[in-house]
Amino acid sequence: MSPKPWLKIAIEENREPLLPIPGDRFALINPHPYAALGADYAERSPFWLRASVLGRLLRAQAQLSLLRPGYQLQIFDAYRPLSVQQFMVNHTRQQLLADQGLTEENVDPAMLAAVNEQVFTFWAAPNKDPKQPPPHSTGAAVDLTIIDADGQALDMGSPIDEPSDRSYPDYFLGRSPIAHQNRELLNQVMTAAGFVRHPNEWWHFSFGDQLWAWRLQAPAALYGRYALLEA
Repeated sequence: MSPKPWLKIAIEENREPLLPIPGDRFALINPHPYAALGADYAERSPFWLRASVLGRLLRAQAQLSLLRPGYQLQIFDAYRPLSVQQFMVNHTRQQLLADQGLTEENVDPAMLAAVNEQVFTFWAAPNKDPKQPPPHSTGAAVDLTIIDADGQALDMGSPIDEPSDRSYPDYFLGRSPIAHQNRELLNQVMTAAGFVRHPNEWWHFSFGDQLWAWRLQAPAALYGRYALLEA
């Protein structure tokens, strides 16, 4: 498993609070997909973001409304404790093994290594090192898509969290004009608001974390793991 290059970026924590994403401004997926699988968020909702990140998300929604009246950003996931990150890494690994009729107990080391490589292509490691937090654990990352004026999700070509090549942002370029156009619409409104897109995931955007700093060549990230502020 190759380390993510952005994890080398320094963090200069600005101590902004987490704020709730307003359900009257965005479409929040309910029940939350990870909670429905059994992930425990304890007292914290997954639909929270750092204050400045939320402000930029509101700006992205305003831009979308100008371009496509009646369309909304649909929020899949935002803040994620380390425990939930670990839960979903384990769940994805088990799911990929089960698809091949395998379990962690009966898989050979080479196959398990290949599955782990696939898992960590799309999931950040649930690292407890404060210098290398998963993006969602900082409160600076959001997974989302777009729904139209009738409340129907736009065709993005593949679902959020699919651990395959179809998740790469430009996968449908030359394959499916509609899916690629819809992905580009999402990218357009989010980048106009200051977000950057994950290189492997069409649905993942962030502002102020290490990934953001790495993509923009900023000297430091603005947000580290949020739980450390509450310790």
